Amino acid sequence: MTRFDVLTVGNAIVDIIARCDDQFLIENNITKAAMNLIDAERAELLYSRMGPALEASGGSAGNTAAGVANFGGKAAYFGKVAEDQLGQIFAHDIRAQGVHYETKAKGTFPPTARSMIFVTEDGERSMNTYLGACVELGPEDVEEDVVADAKVTYFEGYLWDPPRAKEAIRECARIAHTNGREMSMTLSDSFCVGRYRHEFLDLMRSGTVDIVFANRDEALSLYETDDFEKALTLIAADCKIAAVTTGKDGAVVVRGNERYVVDAHPIEERVDTTGAGDLFAAGFLFGYTQGRGLEDCAKLGNLAAAIVIEQIGPRPMRSLSEAAKEFGLL
Repeated sequence: MTRFDVLTVGNAIVDIIARCDDQFLIENNITKAAMNLIDAERAELLYSRMGPALEASGGSAGNTAAGVANFGGKAAYFGKVAEDQLGQIFAHDIRAQGVHYETKAKGTFPPTARSMIFVTEDGERSMNTYLGACVELGPEDVEEDVVADAKVTYFEGYLWDPPRAKEAIRECARIAHTNGREMSMTLSDSFCVGRYRHEFLDLMRSGTVDIVFANRDEALSLYETDDFEKALTLIAADCKIAAVTTGKDGAVVVRGNERYVVDAHPIEERVDTTGAGDLFAAGFLFGYTQGRGLEDCAKLGNLAAAIVIEQIGPRPMRSLSEAAKEFGLL
């Protein structure tokens, strides 16, 4: 028996979510449907221009940990906040989800990270993230006993932006593999892939990472191709398992010569795509760590993604375990 099913490592971010139209994005030079890194000054400017907003603890890997716990899995999280109000909000929220979270807060400056997320009428989210205290995450924040006792350690590609976090991830991989555990990552964003393509490929080809999550655009960007079949063939050769989401078409999972195409779970209304990929990973990893087949893992991922798409905010407001039972997946 292991103490944890999934440990996730990521940027601890509080999301500030508001609706807007496409013209607002144009006027404020915001790249649509992407994660834009910003400094403190631009964070203040965008915040001043936002309409009514919802504050919710987020961060890609944090959302995944919360999703695993919501399914009934045993989840843990590493991520750095500051000793400020947003840091207290983040810590309270993730612990309230049932996630083990003991990363020590670091002073009051830089402040806790925040992401201004603008949701357009089509449900697309455009993120503008000030990393703040996130950049302080380092090897000293790795709880060796937690990594050693987690079936899978999962991290977000966004962590390749703050340099010391890379050291923390490599230390997690060393501990995980020494203890017979697995490492997983999400490519996070096609722009992120563009910045770190060669490093991501090295993580996969060296065996540092076993399981990779991506969406279609990220997979195409990784191999600098517009041929999705080619991208799937290449990613299958480069890692043990790859799960690639394809939007309204669902997901494709590859392992060696095996391939599973799984339809998307139906939704009534596409409200907000924030957290969809994070929750897909949560459902998939929950299933994987419970010994489910890859097709079932993808079905659980698609269900979780569908539920979060039908609401505002990145963390499900309903029980994922109850929903999975309702649809015969648990």
